[in-house]
Amino acid sequence: MNRVHIKTYGCQMNERDSEAVAAMLRARGYRIVNSEEECDVLLLNTCSVRDSAEQKAIGRAVNEQARKKKRPDFILGILGCMAQNRGASLLDQLPDVDLIVGTQKFHQVPGYLDNLRAAQATGVPLGETIVDIGEETGSQNTIRDHVLAQDETPEAAPQVSAFVSIQQGCDMDCSFCIVPKTRGDERSRPMDDIVAECRSLAGRGVREVTLLGQIVTSYGRRDYQHTAGVTPFVQLLERVSAIDGLERIRFTSPHPRGFRQDLIESYGRLPKLCEYVHLPMQSGSDRILRAMNRPYSRDRYAEIVAALRAGCPGMHFSTDVIVGFPGETEEDFAQTRELFAACDFDMAYVFKYSVRSGTPAAELADQVPEEVKERRNQELLVILERNSTRRAAALVGTVQEVLVDGPDQTGRRWTGRTRGNRVCIFDAAPRLMGTLQPLRIERASVSTLYGELVLAGVEK
Repeated sequence: MNRVHIKTYGCQMNERDSEAVAAMLRARGYRIVNSEEECDVLLLNTCSVRDSAEQKAIGRAVNEQARKKKRPDFILGILGCMAQNRGASLLDQLPDVDLIVGTQKFHQVPGYLDNLRAAQATGVPLGETIVDIGEETGSQNTIRDHVLAQDETPEAAPQVSAFVSIQQGCDMDCSFCIVPKTRGDERSRPMDDIVAECRSLAGRGVREVTLLGQIVTSYGRRDYQHTAGVTPFVQLLERVSAIDGLERIRFTSPHPRGFRQDLIESYGRLPKLCEYVHLPMQSGSDRILRAMNRPYSRDRYAEIVAALRAGCPGMHFSTDVIVGFPGETEEDFAQTRELFAACDFDMAYVFKYSVRSGTPAAELADQVPEEVKERRNQELLVILERNSTRRAAALVGTVQEVLVDGPDQTGRRWTGRTRGNRVCIFDAAPRLMGTLQPLRIERASVSTLYGELVLAGVEK
């Protein structure tokens, strides 16, 4: 009765947290299984960024409570941001949940499951649901263990990319965002520990790492000195770049104010740093940016994009944009639409503003009607499709470096990503798994490139 399935909602940070919990559970003797139907323990790692994300997780938990009535030994747990945000109040809707664990207590999950299973074995119930959403000093250092694909299934293809958590929490206080409440204050991991983790991953066959943080570019600003104008985050990039066996580095999510000259110049002097930036814009209106408590202007945002493209002409960009923020007028949205089109993004996450209880924006008057949000959302998506299609088409006929990372969904072809983070589909031999290969792009869709490996005289 030790089979555990972890279902993850939300961002890459949540994915990394789930992976770390899985590694801790495996070390304690639990089996991590892919089947939700065959598990003895179901853990839902939740998101609170939008109400729809919370409702999706709650709906799933409500359904799983029916399984508990049929199987009294079945354990249901809620982890992560929604657990942190709502705590014991979740029991009003989910009275049969066994475990509610917040974002700073993931490392306690194995012990809590041991206690629940021991109580079941003795027939003496623990009584009240375990609820732990307290803050814990040093909790950012517990997200360090990995379960790679080959660890779970030895015959699986080696995992060639991995997330590495470098920082937790956020001090930015954007007026629309619940993250400071769910993730706590900004806390960075020791640089030596991060470098050691990346080196270990490289030794296990990982060729690409993505450094993760709520505001990743703020890494270490209270813990390390600037050296000759180089920020701690760029110092970390330099050290990770020096690791043998590691071929590519990405990071997410940054903040525009973190793009100082040292970071911009890094793309020209660190060959392993991929020319891809996820740069959240949120709005193109200075008035709305001030209301969002975003400390940059539309002109400064455009300057950053221009500087990155000037230093690295092949740069690819993605972004986040919120439409329908309280008080957003047609003029405000027109400014967003103009900047969004001018930046020529390869990809974007466009969100309709969602009221999050406990954030300053939730108390603002002049909430935008839902039908207006939907119209503005669709206008940006039309621009995105046009720009993304054109930028993908421009790659047809070129040769792009791809990291071969596994079979595609059909199992008949292979997939990989360019340095600009475009997904590619092509024919390849299994022996090329985890290698960097030149790919001639033959056709493109809005989100995918198709091509042929350039392997003169060699079996593909």
